[in-house]
Amino acid sequence: MCGIAAILSRDGPVPADALQRATFAMRHRGPDGEGTWIAPSGRAGLGHTLLAITDPQGHQPIASEDGRLHIIHNGQFYDYKRIRASLADRGHRFRTRSDSEIALHLYEEMGPACLRHLRGQFAFVIWDEESGVLFAARDRFGLKPLHYAESEGHLCLASEAKALLAAGVAAGWDTRGVYHALHACPDERISLFAGISQLPPGHFLHASAAGVRMERYWDLPPSPRRRPVRTPTPRGHTPTLEESIDRVRDLTEESVRLRMVAAVPVGCLLSGGLDSSAVLGVAAECTDDPVAAFTVGFERRDFDESAGAGEAAAAAGAEHHVVTLSDAELADHFADAVWHAETIQYNTHGAARYLLSRGVRDAGYKSMLAGEGADEAFFGYEFLRATVGSGRRPGARKLLRMLGGLLRSPSRHYPGLAAASPWLARLALLLPAAPSLFTRLARGLGHLHAACTRDFLDDFAGYDVYRTYYRRCRRSADLSRREPSRRLLYLWLHSLFVNYHLAADRLDMAHGVEVRLPFLDHHLFEYVNSLPVSLLAHHPREKHLLREAMRSYIPDPVYDRVKRPFWGPTAVHAAGGPLHDFLQDTLRGDACRSVPFLDHRAVVDLLDRLPAMPREDRPSLDSLLFMLASVAVLQERYRL
Repeated sequence: MCGIAAILSRDGPVPADALQRATFAMRHRGPDGEGTWIAPSGRAGLGHTLLAITDPQGHQPIASEDGRLHIIHNGQFYDYKRIRASLADRGHRFRTRSDSEIALHLYEEMGPACLRHLRGQFAFVIWDEESGVLFAARDRFGLKPLHYAESEGHLCLASEAKALLAAGVAAGWDTRGVYHALHACPDERISLFAGISQLPPGHFLHASAAGVRMERYWDLPPSPRRRPVRTPTPRGHTPTLEESIDRVRDLTEESVRLRMVAAVPVGCLLSGGLDSSAVLGVAAECTDDPVAAFTVGFERRDFDESAGAGEAAAAAGAEHHVVTLSDAELADHFADAVWHAETIQYNTHGAARYLLSRGVRDAGYKSMLAGEGADEAFFGYEFLRATVGSGRRPGARKLLRMLGGLLRSPSRHYPGLAAASPWLARLALLLPAAPSLFTRLARGLGHLHAACTRDFLDDFAGYDVYRTYYRRCRRSADLSRREPSRRLLYLWLHSLFVNYHLAADRLDMAHGVEVRLPFLDHHLFEYVNSLPVSLLAHHPREKHLLREAMRSYIPDPVYDRVKRPFWGPTAVHAAGGPLHDFLQDTLRGDACRSVPFLDHRAVVDLLDRLPAMPREDRPSLDSLLFMLASVAVLQERYRL
């Protein structure tokens, strides 16, 4: 895991100072070394900061045998030793022991088709000096970030937006990106920063004198109900639960085993829930030494889960470290976490992850496994499970017509939600299985709109953020071929999951810690996605398939434990505490006042009315206040 930066110049040589500034801005991602390189033609420059995991001497860029191609890479390629041996048999000569070099030689042989053979979490850039082509790619799920911008005749790419700002991209807000993020629907293609875009997951970028184009190379395959399931079983045979359990176990074991390969010790981030405990249990079987497990704990006992994590660690024979955090520490480091994550935060869990990774680094570790992705693969979220079976309801179109009068007036039921998205408010009326989700969203959006300036809201009058996003995904991914529950999963994977949950990469890499996610191995994920939804979500207990597959790796308390989302301590329930004081100081201060799209007087009025607010409004208010504080932090830290 590293930091990468690249500049392609259309007119004149690459500005070396801009490339150096961009690289230096990401030194936290690669504390083991950094450097820049400019092509002999002067048309392209590459920068790299090194976090040595596979090869202690893996400085980049790495050149092909003839010097025509150069690569910079952030991330890890798994199963790379087998691919490296195959390439060597075909005559390729390797300069390093790094896994990064296999992408260079695969690209040399087959161009963009090389991506089909790469397994892992990655973002990389290859410069072809002979053809003048710059090729960049991002992994299938977007685990590793890659931003780009065109400025003053240059195409600039980097792992983090702050590097592009350091290179000279003008600092400003992308109001559309802000509007999406404030409505909990961040777009995978845009950022919060004007002129800075993101290469979407599963895409590559091709840039030359002819221009810049993007192309998708992978998408989660549709799995309609009637399509035969891809399994090793006889053709057309739908796997039984027992067969699926065995296959999930095999693929999970393989995924964890491949991610344990490193030149440094690999530990685990452990919450005590099913997902991270399963990863730890499998990892413990892959090594003779105790695995180091790290858990975040809170002094506020109502949020602390470290005791449950201790049970899982003891069962796996792990060396357990608990990083216990106070509200004061979370308040002191919230701004640093927002600056590194480059996102609007909805809770203190981002600050908690930032401080947990600092604890990992201070203990001498820099490579971790974690359990993220299991809820997506195995339908662990209640909002996914609530939609299962909706596609089998007879007469859905007739039902819509019958409810026409009701659907034309959703504001009576969800006024805040209807103001932002009539389309989503109508959807809420058709999903009675999850009313609390829409109720909370409606309350929060009502307060959010009151805190924004009228000019900002007027700019998006008639713009239904949720409907717009759904329509774009429907066009690009043929959502009609997917079951309702898997349509919702697809939308989740390409919005909050990639832009918010996976922004944890930047929180971890703030301290030079890489985190590997076995459940987001595309071989495992594609297999589970091919299974009938009935095998995933019709058992009363969530993630029953995974629970049974991992039964031998987890202790009884974990096997029986009900899912509990990771949520950091809140502020509105602790008036006068450090988090409450942090929000008050930040939102009443000059940074918030200078945010162009916030009505500061309305924000202060909201703070004044907070003590008298109904208790049922407080969860949504807590998230809103942390969102507004995040905006104020970004305004001040990035001088937008």
